[in-house]
Amino acid sequence: MSIRKVTFAFDEYYHVYNRGNSKQKIFHDKQDYEHFVLLLLILNNDKNLELRNLSKDFLVDLNNVNSLVSIGAYVLMPNHFHILLTEKIDGGISKFMQKVSTAYVMYYNKKYTRTGSLFEGKFKSQHLDTDNYLKYIFSYIHLNPIKLIDKNWKEEGIKNKSTTLIYLEGYQYSSYMDYLGIERLQNKILNKFDFPDYFPSTKLFSKEVFTWLSFKDSY
Repeated sequence: MSIRKVTFAFDEYYHVYNRGNSKQKIFHDKQDYEHFVLLLLILNNDKNLELRNLSKDFLVDLNNVNSLVSIGAYVLMPNHFHILLTEKIDGGISKFMQKVSTAYVMYYNKKYTRTGSLFEGKFKSQHLDTDNYLKYIFSYIHLNPIKLIDKNWKEEGIKNKSTTLIYLEGYQYSSYMDYLGIERLQNKILNKFDFPDYFPSTKLFSKEVFTWLSFKDSY
């Protein structure tokens, strides 16, 4: 059995991510994305839920559960995902990721009539052990979707910043909208109070994103 290189600890921040086997797609349509987003919300607790009973009806009990982790940012891409989080209970990160991964694989295999593993092994993780590293990950995660419209933007720079920002602001499968102050159900996924207040206003968040868009070959 493989041993995880990163050991999770309280009051520390981690970037976790995983992708499909052989870089295969894990999200094919709107339903897939929305199901995974729902899992991020309703599985972040210490209850042992029966997967067949998962539904939006569970949302009424969200105020009466003990969270496993606090999520600071996330993004879903066609063949991978990224999540920024910190533990709320001992073993919270591992338990949360196991619950989410297992539930999504069961959903995916049933929908697409397949068997076997979907992800490329266990989820990967990075310990964000400096303030600069942690702040950088907020931008790294939220700028991921740009690759869907301009795959070489890091090397060649942004061709049209205005068009790119409009695309990011409309990308539903990340926490970007939540940092812009857009009211939606997905707001409940984040717990910003457990993370440094780098962006006390939407203006500062937008400024940080725009700054990264202005640097070629540095991201």
